[in-house]
Amino acid sequence: MFEAQFQTFEEPETGVALSARLAALREEIARQNLTGFVIPRADSQQNEYVPASEERLAWLSGFTGSAGLAIVLSRQAAIFVDGRYTLQAAQQVDKEAWSIESLITPPPENWLIKHLAPQDRLGFDPWLHTTAAAEQLAKACEKAGAELIAVERNPVDAIWTERPAPPLGPVTLHGPQFSGEDEADKLGRIRAEIARLGLDALVLSDSHAVAWTFNIRGADVAHTPLPLSYALVPKEGKPTIFIDGRKLSNAVRAHIEINAIVAEPDALLPALTMLAENGAIIGLDASTAADALSRVITEAGGKVLHRPDPVALFKAVKNKTEIEGARAAHRRDGAAMARFLAWIDREAPGGALTEIDAVEALETFRRETGVLKDVSFPTISGTGPDGAIVHYRVTRKSNRRIATGDLLLIDSGAQYEDGTTDITRTIAIGEPTEEMRDRFTRVLRGHIAIARAVFPDGTSGAQLDTLARQFLWQAGVDFEHGTGHGVGSYLSVHEGPGRISKVGAAPLRRGMILSNEPGYYKTGAFGIRIENLVLTVEEKIEGAEKPMNGFETLTLAPIDRRLINAHKISRRELDWLNTYHARVRHEIRPLVDEATKVWLDAATAPMTH
Repeated sequence: MFEAQFQTFEEPETGVALSARLAALREEIARQNLTGFVIPRADSQQNEYVPASEERLAWLSGFTGSAGLAIVLSRQAAIFVDGRYTLQAAQQVDKEAWSIESLITPPPENWLIKHLAPQDRLGFDPWLHTTAAAEQLAKACEKAGAELIAVERNPVDAIWTERPAPPLGPVTLHGPQFSGEDEADKLGRIRAEIARLGLDALVLSDSHAVAWTFNIRGADVAHTPLPLSYALVPKEGKPTIFIDGRKLSNAVRAHIEINAIVAEPDALLPALTMLAENGAIIGLDASTAADALSRVITEAGGKVLHRPDPVALFKAVKNKTEIEGARAAHRRDGAAMARFLAWIDREAPGGALTEIDAVEALETFRRETGVLKDVSFPTISGTGPDGAIVHYRVTRKSNRRIATGDLLLIDSGAQYEDGTTDITRTIAIGEPTEEMRDRFTRVLRGHIAIARAVFPDGTSGAQLDTLARQFLWQAGVDFEHGTGHGVGSYLSVHEGPGRISKVGAAPLRRGMILSNEPGYYKTGAFGIRIENLVLTVEEKIEGAEKPMNGFETLTLAPIDRRLINAHKISRRELDWLNTYHARVRHEIRPLVDEATKVWLDAATAPMTH
């Protein structure tokens, strides 16, 4: 009945092939006169999702998470992951060949200091690390009496004989009906920032920044409409986009050339060298620019200014057109979600459905909108203990039946030209336990606390993060991920600089779209997460002495009332829930079929104490 076109469920490679690759890498490391090598989960632009040709970490180790790092020494090998991926790494990685370590606290540099010996030569690919990351590695090597070596040829690439070719996805124009601002105006804002910073030129090393600036989208990376590319914006004169010309139709090239020069990717380094030889001050994005770019500029006599890319903030603050597009996308997506949730409630109690069935059904309901471009990330569909794996990805081998008494956690999103969505719902299959209801209610109260938050202009995500955790902390539990991330406009589902987390330092500005997704995970038993997207808006308060902000919830889908203990939430929290459900019913009901309307009416009925 259903099928997935944008997702697959193949099992990552394991066993003999991976053991042989690790052995071959050690041989190549030795051949290059090195004693170790660092393999980040990154491409040259630090993208979260990377093309198959850049999946070095997965190819070598079997770990397929979107964040991680491996270090291979002649006798030891370690893979470093954050709290989201601890359980996944333990399942995917051969623990006899690799130790699994923390990516954050303590950082990998601590492991290096402990395991490197004096005179060791640790290799790294300067195209796959930022300058700041390279400096941290260099400090660790120095403390151990070792040396950090920038390699000319990546040892993984040297042994990866069947490495896929780089992608050539066609570039499309993202018209004004979606972007809301033309390229000339965007470049004017960027040039004002270049002047303010005292730069001669700015490198856009993040493909998202290039896509936003020039109102283009691409198809080089799964689930994110990115045209892999760079741009160089001088303080005067036309900018240059560095992109493989095979991706451009004549019409797209002609449109781009109204505001920019188009050049091949291999012209970037000569262009930087020419500027640097004249003593130019060139801005590089501290979080995405490869150390290789910094080295080229410095060696040619230029000066590098490492700063946050100003485009990141421009892109994060959505304009009126993008905001209206997001609202439209969420209404459309909410209707697809309602059809899916009604279907699950009808079919799951029979015991025949699996995690993959849920993924395929939800993608199908979204495709039936007629305007789905892609899912915004591989759907997380975890039932029972799989739900406790924060970034679980179901495969044919791991696929579980959805059983009565389980919780089904489904985290998914869509890419529409007018907006990007991301929603998580936790669904009770049969009668939930009291523990499940208690934990769900605590997560819900934290979710509502974020949704109802009112805060002064300039407040950071870190200042709000505690609101989401307070009720879990009261029970002695927590969750090991951020409460919320920024979301792009038909771009990446994970976007900076705004986020709600313990380390979210950027001020939350009006127009930013963020997720609100507290959770709870009981290893080996169940997982809970409730995620809506919210828009940062002005909050008008009579008598306020400073500008105040709040959140408008964009996501429109019922929250499972069967999991809520109404006696444990306050009157204000219950009012929020009932008001939200009334809005969901009002906006979604006209968009769904009669059977779904009946289900929706029941799923959004008011709750009482």
